[in-house]
Amino acid sequence: MTTEPVASPSDAHWMALALQEAQRAADAGEVPVGAVLVKDGQVIATGRNTPVAQHDPSAHAEINALRAGATALGNYRLDGCELFVTLEPCAMCAGAMLHSRLSRVVFGAADPKTGAAGSVLDLFAEPKLNHHTRVQGGVLADDCSALLQRFFQQRRSAARAQAEPLRDDALRTPIEHFAALIDFDFAPHHVQDLPILEGWRLHWVDESGPPGSDGRVADALCLHGPGEWGYFFRHLVGTPGVRTLVPDLIGFGKSDKPKREATHRLEWHRDVVLAWLDQIHPEPLVLVHSEAGGELATLLQAAAPGRFVATLVAPDGGVRAKDAWRAPFPDRGYEAALRALGPRAASGGPSAAQAATLARQVRDAMGYSTP
Repeated sequence: MTTEPVASPSDAHWMALALQEAQRAADAGEVPVGAVLVKDGQVIATGRNTPVAQHDPSAHAEINALRAGATALGNYRLDGCELFVTLEPCAMCAGAMLHSRLSRVVFGAADPKTGAAGSVLDLFAEPKLNHHTRVQGGVLADDCSALLQRFFQQRRSAARAQAEPLRDDALRTPIEHFAALIDFDFAPHHVQDLPILEGWRLHWVDESGPPGSDGRVADALCLHGPGEWGYFFRHLVGTPGVRTLVPDLIGFGKSDKPKREATHRLEWHRDVVLAWLDQIHPEPLVLVHSEAGGELATLLQAAAPGRFVATLVAPDGGVRAKDAWRAPFPDRGYEAALRALGPRAASGGPSAAQAATLARQVRDAMGYSTP
């Protein structure tokens, strides 16, 4: 592969356009890869993945952009053109790029499974070929990777939801209602087989930050209150030196939402949390709760005093997160828990700086050194 040591300033601009094409592919249910063909500072053609829609295994973003560019220029040889694509090209697309005589290829995210520009093989560096194209990788790589990760995470969640039946007396918020909350894009976990749940599905997040300087990670249960959900702790999740277990209480967030208000008693939610902890984390841990979660935290401590090494109240940074609190409730049918336990939250959760301080407090409570 003939590489360039540094991307040019305009590369990010063209890659951002390619990302727009990738998002259009995702919106259509295709794997989100987009491409832009540029010549002399002008967009000649664009392309996005369409294999599903076109029933065509060759309809990758790059191929579609090359075909459209060749039509626009009246020549399959695209001399002087540069192709910007959000994912490292596969062998098929790399071959087409070499045949089209592109002067340069720029990609975003590397593809460790099928990448043919250096990850799995490097067709661009094959000396026996009669044309060589310059290649630059890693432009807006994080953005390109994030889009792909969100897409496949949503696919896995949808498949899991289909495999986990929903009770007739409950609702389940479609995952698309949370898609805009990119700062809480963590892998979902679900449990449905606890006897106390009676078939309702509980969602939680389980994320560990890098270990502290002592090589250890302190475990924390992050408990939201009525009207909130796990999003309250978004800045604490993934902080160095801390493992965060963040459940959405039944009726809130991404957990199932029983239609009847009578279900939602704090004592029942306490018992659900304790049964869930018995299954996934029987060891003692630190209890971190929002101010609104204080009453439930008190019930937990009274019922299982040996469970929690310490209890900490998470501060509120004062930035309201209205869209996040609305997301779990598409209509009033989903709001039985709100009617039973309290209104939609007006909080925003700890800021990033407050979360860093809270993480240190969690580690101190466990007797660990600072991260």
